[in-house]
Amino acid sequence: MSAKSVGKRPETNAATPLVPDEYLDVPSQRLYSISIGALCQAVKLIDYLRSFVEGGDDRLYLCRKWLFVDFTYCIVLSLLRIPRLNYSKAVVALQIIFLWVFDGLLFGGIQINIGGSMDNVLSLGTSRQAEVAYTPESSSFLDLVASYSFGLIGAPNQVSNDAHLRGQHTVRMFPISTAQLNPYGETFCLPSTGGSVLIPILLNNTTPTSLRYSVSPLGRGSRDALYFDLSAKELKTIEQARLDALQASRPSPKDVDEYDEYDDDPVTDHSSSSLQTTQALVHVRLSKPGAIRLERVTDKSGTEARLASPYGITVVPCPQARFSAAQDDVNNIRCAGQDPDLQLMMDIAGVPPLSLRWSKAINGRRETFLVEGIEGGHHDDENVNSKTQDSQVMSKNMRSSGTPERLIVPLTTALDHPGSHVYALEEVMDAIGNIVMINNLSNDTLQDSDTTRSFQVLRRPAMSFRHCSPEHPIPLLIGSEAALSVSATDADPLDSPWVVDLKYQPTLDTESGIKRFQPWKKTLTTEGARRELSFGANAPGQYTIMGVKGKFCSGDVLAPETCTVVERPRPTAEIEWKKIHECSGDTGVSASLVMHGTPPFHVYYRVQKDSEPSREVSKRFESSRGHFTLQPEHSGHYTFTFTHISDANYQKVELDGPSIDQIIHPQASAEFVGSSRNKKKDISICEGSMINADVELRGSGPWNLEVQIVGPKSSEIVKFDSIENARKTLQIPVPTKINQDGGSFEVDLVNIEDKYGCKRALSTPGVTVNVRRSKPTVKFYGAEGKRNVTVLEREQASLPLRLTGQAPWRLKYRRIGEPRVSSVTLNSPNDVLHATESGIYEILDISDAQCPGYVVADASTYQVDWIPRPTARLSSQTQATYEPLNGSYILPPICAGNDGHVDLDLTGRPPFQIMYNIAQDNENGGSRLLDQPVFNSIQPRTRLQLLTSNPGRIYYEVKQIGDAAYPLAKYKNTPIPRSDRLLFEQLVSMRPSARFRNRNRLSYCLNDLFTPLDTSSDGSLVFEGTPPFLVELSIKNVATSHIEKKVFEVMDHAWKVDLPSYEFKSIGPHLVIIESVEDASGCAHAALDPVASSIWVDVAETAAIVPFDRREDYCVGDVTQFQLEGIPPWSIEYRINGKSYTQEAKASPLSLLQKQPGEFTITSIAHQQKMCKNSITDLRFNVHALPSAEVAHGIPDITNIHEGEQAEIIFTLIGQPPFTFTYQRSELGSGKQGKPKILETHTVSRVFSNEYSIFSALEGIWTVTSISDRYCRYPPQPDMAVEKHRY
Repeated sequence: MSAKSVGKRPETNAATPLVPDEYLDVPSQRLYSISIGALCQAVKLIDYLRSFVEGGDDRLYLCRKWLFVDFTYCIVLSLLRIPRLNYSKAVVALQIIFLWVFDGLLFGGIQINIGGSMDNVLSLGTSRQAEVAYTPESSSFLDLVASYSFGLIGAPNQVSNDAHLRGQHTVRMFPISTAQLNPYGETFCLPSTGGSVLIPILLNNTTPTSLRYSVSPLGRGSRDALYFDLSAKELKTIEQARLDALQASRPSPKDVDEYDEYDDDPVTDHSSSSLQTTQALVHVRLSKPGAIRLERVTDKSGTEARLASPYGITVVPCPQARFSAAQDDVNNIRCAGQDPDLQLMMDIAGVPPLSLRWSKAINGRRETFLVEGIEGGHHDDENVNSKTQDSQVMSKNMRSSGTPERLIVPLTTALDHPGSHVYALEEVMDAIGNIVMINNLSNDTLQDSDTTRSFQVLRRPAMSFRHCSPEHPIPLLIGSEAALSVSATDADPLDSPWVVDLKYQPTLDTESGIKRFQPWKKTLTTEGARRELSFGANAPGQYTIMGVKGKFCSGDVLAPETCTVVERPRPTAEIEWKKIHECSGDTGVSASLVMHGTPPFHVYYRVQKDSEPSREVSKRFESSRGHFTLQPEHSGHYTFTFTHISDANYQKVELDGPSIDQIIHPQASAEFVGSSRNKKKDISICEGSMINADVELRGSGPWNLEVQIVGPKSSEIVKFDSIENARKTLQIPVPTKINQDGGSFEVDLVNIEDKYGCKRALSTPGVTVNVRRSKPTVKFYGAEGKRNVTVLEREQASLPLRLTGQAPWRLKYRRIGEPRVSSVTLNSPNDVLHATESGIYEILDISDAQCPGYVVADASTYQVDWIPRPTARLSSQTQATYEPLNGSYILPPICAGNDGHVDLDLTGRPPFQIMYNIAQDNENGGSRLLDQPVFNSIQPRTRLQLLTSNPGRIYYEVKQIGDAAYPLAKYKNTPIPRSDRLLFEQLVSMRPSARFRNRNRLSYCLNDLFTPLDTSSDGSLVFEGTPPFLVELSIKNVATSHIEKKVFEVMDHAWKVDLPSYEFKSIGPHLVIIESVEDASGCAHAALDPVASSIWVDVAETAAIVPFDRREDYCVGDVTQFQLEGIPPWSIEYRINGKSYTQEAKASPLSLLQKQPGEFTITSIAHQQKMCKNSITDLRFNVHALPSAEVAHGIPDITNIHEGEQAEIIFTLIGQPPFTFTYQRSELGSGKQGKPKILETHTVSRVFSNEYSIFSALEGIWTVTSISDRYCRYPPQPDMAVEKHRY
């Protein structure tokens, strides 16, 4: 087939996958395929980790398995033709090859011999493993092919982990088979409704083909037994039916099955997971009660299993318990104390004696009781309930041993606690031990059934009047009803509604002596479950509760059972008017009242003046008597009429009271406006000889008013006549003395006269006038030229003031240069003005509590200055160049490590603290902060030490300066602005240095020139600095103490020593030292490291090799040691069976592990990187192969024997006789669970044949642990191997 035809595929196959899209879409096919592949690789990794941890001989088996799995996966994936996973045949082949190589590397199918096998090296001990070399192993064509066969082809020595001790012989004994009926000691019973039970039989080491059992009726013995045989098929059918029923009986989370009284404890599933590997479980089905006995169990070979105890069990009907049908089950509601003793009858059936567990729950509080020894034929002395002593047991059937009986047992209880009572039968157990759970109560509100009885015990209702008693009667208003309330203090909602019997008895009328109302009796019913009953009483008298009864229970009447209703009369009043007459005529009226009713009283009266609308006014009186006066302020015709009266019971009852008409002329009066009743008004003036005082006048005008002016030593009466207006402003003169000097005087109203000529003296409060003739002043305190203060920046300054006048003062000021005017209130004549800014402060205005003042002109300003902050600048003697571009001073360059400093001139108050930043250029073109030190100085000129340890450009920035006034600790958050900081910088040049790249010793032969060798370790110099470099080297011959110095120029940062003018003329070590180095910067070189600036050169002659032991015979795995002479490393050439090999050695002596049998010959040795080679002609010996032993010809063999038989174990011995070997017998077990226990060990000596056999009747695993022949022993003794290579 041509290449063109190979590459062409049918269009349909290339376009569509093998599985159509309608069954599974393409993305899902890709997902499932990749998931299966990933799962396979994960399982492969788990197999590898398990085989790596546990060891064992199954790695090649795993390799074969995964070769097949990976091949199958790749082929099936290509056949599915899934898009994006459909590759060409070449790609599929590469995938298979890659996975196969990976499997071979994981599981040992491909073996890469890097340094040979480690099994012999391990025998040398771990103390010298790294110092022992080894010869190559012998190999054949089969070995070469086997290492690349993925485990499919194996060489003989690759069958097991140990090629010298192979095979094992396993002897196993057949165990004894047993059968046991009811192995778990369970009890079984048959429900009365029919059904069957499964009796388990435990089998051990047997597979039955037939099973026989017998069933004897209860009470008849084995003479009437019936025998049954079951085949293996029938046993399997029973077991399958049991598993199906067990699966179906598991309740669903959503469905809750109805509980059956015969449901026993949850079925115990003795599944195969809890059995041992040799055990099995079968069941027999029993549908009738009786004694079942296991007779025989036979396997397919006809061997009967040994029957283990117990041989039989008894199956009886399941015990039962329920309540008998009661006569009064129609109603389960009871009243508390109604039935002292309630008797419930229980019907119990089973094999006596029986035990019964029952519970009682009262209002959720549950108690459980256990009654034991229930059997018929006599009266039981034990009480079923602790409160009854007359329980009687009656038998319906005659007692017979092992046969069930039916018993009637009474249960007596008392219903004396209100609430819910639930009685339940929970569990019954018969004499056989069968336990039946009757109820599994999750709550206490179950409905009545055969196994439960519930009662609701109600409380007796008790009622009384509420908020009423003979001592606290209910008031009854005329024409209305009084609300009476009867409430239940103790009642049950189930007993509602309640019926209440009432009786009414009227009272005698105190005036007529007869009863106005007729007595009566009524029956009232509450609404639903409401505990209160309200009704209206429209007649006075006594209301009594005669009786109370609920729906089920009769109740009690509590106190107060009687309620008294008293009728309240309407209020009345007796009123007497009196006129008030004075000089001007009638000035008002007064009224005296005597009121009847319940205080407090409100009396309402109407006042009408002339033709104006009337207005109603009320007065309140707390007692039965009252008096008040009415004197209007304005003249007119007044009418006063009483209209209504109210008391605590009635509101606004009409009052037919007397009225009075009167023409009233009120008395004249006057008072100062703004004055209070008991305190004089204060007036203050600063200027003028007159004061203005407003007066308010009452009465009939015009008025004549007399005012008295009272001074410190005299008084004066001033008259004001014909005042027409009710409000008048009086101008009162200031007394002459007070007008001149200031002071205070008083003005009082003396008397007033109205138009009728009635003159009346006045006693109203007057006016106190304070006259001041001095103005307040203000000034800054301090002499001329001393009104200034100096404070720290932003610190508050207190400017002293001197004020005159009366506090408080209102001061206005400003800071010169600012338009804003500020004001402040001062309270002390020696107060201060607070300022936080520097400048000149000026006072603008002042006023005190009474008068405006003036500012003292020559003391109106005060100056506030700030203490200047400290500064720093470079001293003029410091050599530096200013760069205006960045505002920095550039210092002259300096070599690294030299001492450098700058002088700074400081201003301020010493001592000074200078905080500055030190930075350096970084690799990214920016700068990095190196340090931020703080420097202290007490002098105004200080010296700042420069940093010269780091080569590169160093930048200095003075960040903050502190002095005694502005210490850094207090003002650390106020640094110098960046534009004002002092900046300077300096270039620190790096000092040149030189060192050898490494300390490896150089090796030369005698008469070689000191030029680079291709095989040399290094010998290169590394320079730091600016090229070109001028280097001086000294070469010292240690043997002759001759020193020769060489000077040369290097143009690069690295140079390999090349001195063709120097020749090594003697053997021994030579020391090469770097004496000095200079670069283009002109700086002296840095201190050279004495270790890194020198290197050793070894000059040697030809090498030699000498064996430690002159033996002629060795074994594979032995260590041969040789003393090497010369300078390492050495190169040794040797031959094994005519084939040449080379061994490198870095240290003497050389320990060589022999891994290949045959003749071993050393041919030559060289050192100095394979120079100075020397031929060897007389160093050879023989290496013998290690002996081997095989059990069962190297193949695992298993022999099964019975008791009394023997097995032959054959040992095959390989090597040179005579042989001595050791074998052992270990217990059977899985090696993966740990090493098996060694049962016995034997050693056999002087065996001249290659085969040896023994016979044994014991069980175990037979293996060989060691073997020795004429020359060698396997495995070698570790201590001997170590001794052989020790020098």
